[in-house]
Amino acid sequence: MRSRYSNGLRMSRRDVLRSALAGAGLLIARRSFGDVGGSTNGSSSHVLGDADANGIKLLPGFSSRVVARSGSVVTPGSTYRWHGSPDGGACFATADGGWVYVSNSELPGGHGGVGALRFDAQGAVVGAYPILSGTSLNCAGGATPWGTWLSCEEFPDGRVWECDPLGAAAAVVHPALGVFKHEAATIDPVARCVYLTEDAPNARLYRFTPAEAAAPGGDRLDLSSGILDVAEVVGGSEGAVHWHTVPDPSGASAPTASQVRGSTNFPGSEGMIWNKGIVYFTTKYDNRVWAYDTNAETIRILYDDDRYTDPILTGVDNVVVAPAGEVLVAEDGGDMQIVAITSAGEVYAMLQVMRQLGSEITGPAFDPSGTRLYFSSQRGPRGLMNEGITYEVTGPFAQLG
Repeated sequence: MRSRYSNGLRMSRRDVLRSALAGAGLLIARRSFGDVGGSTNGSSSHVLGDADANGIKLLPGFSSRVVARSGSVVTPGSTYRWHGSPDGGACFATADGGWVYVSNSELPGGHGGVGALRFDAQGAVVGAYPILSGTSLNCAGGATPWGTWLSCEEFPDGRVWECDPLGAAAAVVHPALGVFKHEAATIDPVARCVYLTEDAPNARLYRFTPAEAAAPGGDRLDLSSGILDVAEVVGGSEGAVHWHTVPDPSGASAPTASQVRGSTNFPGSEGMIWNKGIVYFTTKYDNRVWAYDTNAETIRILYDDDRYTDPILTGVDNVVVAPAGEVLVAEDGGDMQIVAITSAGEVYAMLQVMRQLGSEITGPAFDPSGTRLYFSSQRGPRGLMNEGITYEVTGPFAQLG
């Protein structure tokens, strides 16, 4: 998910891809659409205020607080220190009326994993602990309807780990979901399958269908075996999607992305979420947000920065759907904003983290009430992997639609 280079400069993801294509003699002229597909700015109520004490610009009626810092003990008396490079995250309700926010660690070399923050019913942080350790480059992932967290490793031999947010059960690895540079995962509870993205220039969109209809435990899916498919968009970048079986999900014979001729490249795929029959996901190398209709099996571009002369949203990354239905996209780079896309095509900044341009926004997730949004600045003000900050923003999210 990161885009940092040895010379200390930060390039845009599009610049990286375009440079690679130019070197291969494949550079295509950038399109110039002007402003189409709705307003680029929100209404007067969607104007950010001045930065607060935490350096965050917010909409009227919203407030922020810091809930964890990398390397620091979160709760008094604990020995657990919040992990570095916090990335993808999700919230899970607990039986006592509280909730847990889980967060991946994108540290390399077996220093990654997943940490968790436990909140009581009043929203106070009452605990912090690891739920996965010894893994590498845990980037994004996805929550399951049965209350577990799928943590995805982003390197060529990366796998998907299913984690217990409470930390009571050991994490379970699911190689049947494919071995590749995983980014995110989301469950379609109606079709009972898993969609997955891949963070690579030559990336693909995947779908996993379990071999068994269900495992013990109601809505739980058995992720231990099944069929991994890869998408082909027929006749262009938008339209009908056909699915083809990946012959070797292990990637031992050939990378999964190259096993099916004709499968479609979604370059630098990032965050992903299912909502009401639509799978939303982003591709960072072309700054697009996609919407895949799981019933019609068609795909369209929800947002493309080429369609705007002065785009608000760039550096597309993690996604989440707000209570009012907006698709919220976190920026990796850009202006360090979380940007909302409404059903009417309106695009506006929901918040902005100031003076941290060497970082990226990661892990946006709502608590069970939909009034608190959690996210991290992965590398903090100095752009260092062990200086991440995790925030909570509280406010009337349901009234924004």
